Amino acid sequence: MGFKPEKLMKVALKKRKAAMVLKNCRVVNVFSGEIEEGDIALEEGHIVGVGRFDSIEEIDLEGRIVCPGFIDAHVHIESAMVTPRIFASVVAARGTTSVIADPHEIANVLGRRGIEYMARASRDLPLVVHIMVPSCVPATSFETAGAVIDAEDIKALLQQEGMLGLGEMMNYPGILAGAPDVMAKITAAGERIIDGHGAGLSGDSLGAYRLAGISTDHECVSAEEAIERLRLGMYVAIREGTAAKNLESLLPAVNRDNWWHFMFCTDDRHLEDIMTEGHIDHCIRKAIGLGLDPMTAVRMATINPARCYNLKDQGAIAPGYRGDLVVVDGLESFNVEEVFVLGRSIAKKGRMLEEPGVAPHPAPAGSSINIAPLGLGDFEIRGKDLRAPVIGVLPGSIETSFEYHEMDEKNGVLIPPPGGDILKIAVVERHRATGNVSAAFIRGLGLKCGAIASSVAHDSHNIIVVGDDDLLMARAVSALNECGGGYCIADGRKGDVLRLPLPVAGLMTDRPAAEVRKVLETLLERAREMGVHQEIDPFITLSFMALPVIPSLKITDKGLFDVSSFKFVDW
Repeated sequence: MGFKPEKLMKVALKKRKAAMVLKNCRVVNVFSGEIEEGDIALEEGHIVGVGRFDSIEEIDLEGRIVCPGFIDAHVHIESAMVTPRIFASVVAARGTTSVIADPHEIANVLGRRGIEYMARASRDLPLVVHIMVPSCVPATSFETAGAVIDAEDIKALLQQEGMLGLGEMMNYPGILAGAPDVMAKITAAGERIIDGHGAGLSGDSLGAYRLAGISTDHECVSAEEAIERLRLGMYVAIREGTAAKNLESLLPAVNRDNWWHFMFCTDDRHLEDIMTEGHIDHCIRKAIGLGLDPMTAVRMATINPARCYNLKDQGAIAPGYRGDLVVVDGLESFNVEEVFVLGRSIAKKGRMLEEPGVAPHPAPAGSSINIAPLGLGDFEIRGKDLRAPVIGVLPGSIETSFEYHEMDEKNGVLIPPPGGDILKIAVVERHRATGNVSAAFIRGLGLKCGAIASSVAHDSHNIIVVGDDDLLMARAVSALNECGGGYCIADGRKGDVLRLPLPVAGLMTDRPAAEVRKVLETLLERAREMGVHQEIDPFITLSFMALPVIPSLKITDKGLFDVSSFKFVDW
């Protein structure tokens, strides 16, 4: 409890004036489904009540609609490419006042040191950051990660400030097989909530997964999958990220009998998309535009995740709840006009009233890029025959197709045929200088005369590079090595290299959001000039090509991987 109840009770009983009153509000009551008219009284950053109150200070909202602060039910802050304080300033301005954050991206690079940094850096922000301790570091044994988080680490981390539960359990084969190390992590979580990641799970396997204590899932891609999880008592987080957009396909599953088990999440959402379209406010607007009742949409963004994660003072406008409030222009248009955190106005019209100052918690020092010397031959592909497996990009999804295409050959080396939109893709191990490099083919990006590389590649975050020229691919990887990680484009037409340095674990930067956005826009514009399809964000798409827990065909530093059979492809 973050307040003295006696003091708030005196305000509620009209025995003293409230410190702050928001006058003339139309308040969204997520409990009753009503729009209440009245004042919102605030004391010590918390809500005293809705009614008529006298105050020391007041703001007249002139009949505007006020909602509880929005909650992102599952997010990787690192995917926005900025540190927590910069991230907070961007999403809080859009009405997100709380997030359930899983820092498994930085954990795969820096281990416990990275998780503890994220926890420290998430304090004293205009955003409540609840940390889910990563459960799968590394995500699988089929890739090389920079660290290992075991059951003892999980137990120790859960005792620290800000740690809420156990992050998404991606290793469902380990659970279903009863693997001792995986089950030890489940045991280490004790009574804490455990997030799921059950991509493609169904039937008896899903039931067994639920029996292990999994409470949520954000990997549903169809209404049928969502309903199956609801029947088992799980919460479904409807994801609307940058690469994975599932809201439209899942919304038909939501109805008046089951809405209370649905939430919104962004999972992995690019900074550019947050600043252009929005965050959880974008999810609400899109859902309403697709026909969802506005009250239900607000509930899914507020009280539902609060109940799921037992956040007792968040998600509603009622006595004792935090004064985290969002003023919107209407329940149909749902544009955020002002945001209050703990009763204090922090943002108007999508802009923070105070920009973040110097980071009080410095990031871990030193480069996290440690690669072995790279030669052009590392990107050569030699197969048993000309018919080669190819990763097929599916726009709007982090899943891929498993395809076969005929290749050309020169001196025993396989070469993509002209006109087929097929490129080379490679993963370069960057944590231990093992020299691991695997190369394969990918179709559907559209890139010509160049290479794109990134040190953001879920979940182990080795360097991933794609291109139509081995020399340019090597040049792009070398550029990332020089700047400590980030995004890079080597343009064969203009002969230059563009970079967005992400020196914090090769994943994030502490530079201002507007500056990062400008560089990112430049990179994306160049990618479009080089033929990358308009509907594809090449960096976000590439980042999921090395994730061997999402169907169907992916690539790691150890080889081409068939997720459906959970085996490397022998070709």
